Formats: sequence, C-alpha cells, structure tokens
Amino acid sequence: MRIAVNTRLLIKNKLDGIGWFSYESLKRITQSHPEHQFYFFFDRPFSDEFIFSKNIEPIIVGPPTRHPVLWYYWFEKKLPSVLNKINPDLFLSPDGYLSLTSKVKSVPVIHDINFTHYPKDLPYSTRLYYNYFFPQFAKKAERIVTVSEYSKQDIASTYHIEKEKIDVVYNGSNTIYKPITDEKKVKAKNEYTNGSDYFVFIGSIHPRKNVSRMLMAFDKFRKLSPKPYKLIIIGSHFFKNREMKNTHKSLEYKKDILFFGHQSPENIKCLLGTARALILASKFEGFGIPVLEAMYCNVPSIISESTSLPEVGGNAALYVDPFSLDSISNAMIKIANDDKLRNQLIENGKIQRENFSWDKTAEKLWKSVLKATKS
Repeated sequence: MRIAVNTRLLIKNKLDGIGWFSYESLKRITQSHPEHQFYFFFDRPFSDEFIFSKNIEPIIVGPPTRHPVLWYYWFEKKLPSVLNKINPDLFLSPDGYLSLTSKVKSVPVIHDINFTHYPKDLPYSTRLYYNYFFPQFAKKAERIVTVSEYSKQDIASTYHIEKEKIDVVYNGSNTIYKPITDEKKVKAKNEYTNGSDYFVFIGSIHPRKNVSRMLMAFDKFRKLSPKPYKLIIIGSHFFKNREMKNTHKSLEYKKDILFFGHQSPENIKCLLGTARALILASKFEGFGIPVLEAMYCNVPSIISESTSLPEVGGNAALYVDPFSLDSISNAMIKIANDDKLRNQLIENGKIQRENFSWDKTAEKLWKSVLKATKS
C-alpha cells in the first residue's frame, strides 16, 4: 500500500500538540509496517530525525504554508499534482487539512473545531479559512479521526456527519515524562523561583487558553496566600495577546508570574515535575496533552470542567469553571493547602494515565487507515 502523509508540522524543535501527535504516531506506524510505502510531504527543508524508517520517501512541496492564502495554494494547487504523480491509496493528514481538488481517498485528523465556537479568538483570515474549508474536509473524508469523544460528538453534530464515520484516537504522553527526585525539585525551585512553590501552565498562548483569566485568578490567590507562590508560563505567544499583556501589567503580583517561552521536553519535565500543580483553565480543548504529562510526572492538575478535559483528567484533577475567577483561585487555594487532596489526585492519576499511550494512538490510527482503504 502507498500512503501519502501531510507532515507540514514536523518542524525541528517546534513540535506542538498536533506536531507531537504526528511524530509519535507516524514513527510507530512506519516502523511497524515496513511492507508499506510512505510519502512524507514537507513544506520546507526537513530534519532527518523525522525520516523514521527506510520505507519513507520525503518530498518537499513548497512554499512554506505560513498563512491562509498559502494554505489554499499548497493544498489546492501544489499538492494535487504531486498526489497525481504518486497515485497513493490514501492521503493521511494529521493536522486535518485536505485537498478538495484531489480525488485520492483521505483521512484527516480533526483534533477539534474550536474555531466554530470561538471564531473571534482567531485572526480574521484564519477563522474564515477554517470555517469555510473544514466542513468540506469533513464531508470529503473517507473517515475522520479525532482525539476525544467530545470532539467526535461536536464534529458529528456541527457538520452533520454520521458518528460511525468518526474514530476516536486519544493522544499519549512522551516517555520522558516521569517523576523527578526531591533533590532535583529543590534544585529546580532554587534555580527558577528562588525556592518558592509554583503552579505551571503549558501551552500555546492565545485567547482560547484563557490565560488572561488564569493570571487574574492567580493574582487573587496570591492576595490570600501566606506563601510567595509563583506562576510559570511555558509556551510561545501566538496571536491576539494584547488583552493578556494588558491584564498582566495591571496585576499586583505580576512579578510572581514568570514567562519562560518555548521549552524542550527535558526542561518541561523538570519544570512540570517540580510544580505544585498544572493549571489548564482553557475555554476549549480537543484533548489537553499537558494534563496527561502531569499525571506521568505525579503532579495533579487544575483544569476546566468543559469540553474534552474531563475525559483526560478523570478523577485525577480538580475541575474549575473557566469563566469564574473565584472557581480558579479557590482551586489553587485547595491544592496549595491540602496535601491529602493533592496526594489523592496523584494516586488517581497513576490509574487514569494507563488509559493513554502513543502505542495505543498509533494502533488505533492505523486501524482507521485500514478501514478507509478497504471501504
């Protein structure tokens, strides 16, 4: 079988949630199935670390797809001609984008459709592209893969797609994430927070992540906390962050909020493993990989009670209303002051995390590929 794969998001040192899904699942699938030929389509020079096995032929299809006009040009003008030459049995797209021009059977991984519910959180041209094309991608697809039961129901009801056409394939956690020693925790605190305990947020910084409200909730928490807690923000700034920046400037305890930008998995492991808790009070999540990574580091999470996050967190997290400052700040107070609660959440996480792994992700994604090619 000949399988073409959209690997635009396999960019060295810049993997995000969808990038990690692509990396971990494709690595396992290509290495486990040497009898099949895979064509990886990059939109720029690529790193050899993404050529996982001998049955992969990398192909650069320019130009780099940096904005909606180039997304359209790449998928509707450039990609079809390459697909016609290869004539694959299937086109697999881990980031959900398809070519409507091509007649090749296609399987998109539509992680979520947050842009339907919160369009104003995105730049104008981006939300226009998503809300015009993704319904068409969903209808064109031979099968659809998504990463949570919540997203499956959302895609089915919003796009009027039969649920039987949608396969749920959960994310996993990198094996690097595991508990760290008390000695390393002390060292990390001394290095990063002058010995103070802290909460940590991990994710791309844009309005959907609800960072502004999280900062205000932390400021409220600090006014009530006798200990000099810090809040560490790990992630790159994406777009529409003026409100967050203005909020930060207005806070009484803004000096206790530390922006660390993009970090390597090794550094994230240390920072996450030392934290009192992860905070992910997003307005919308398709999955929420950091919650799973926290479980593997034996760290509890404070997460939103909405969208997909309860599927991931199970009984191993403290849930909050993402639109309530009191709800978020009260959860911080509970985690800061109640060791018994914190330890119970950690123990629950050791059980909950067994439901997820990249091996399971790859296995289920491959089953979806086989269903599509046999249909």
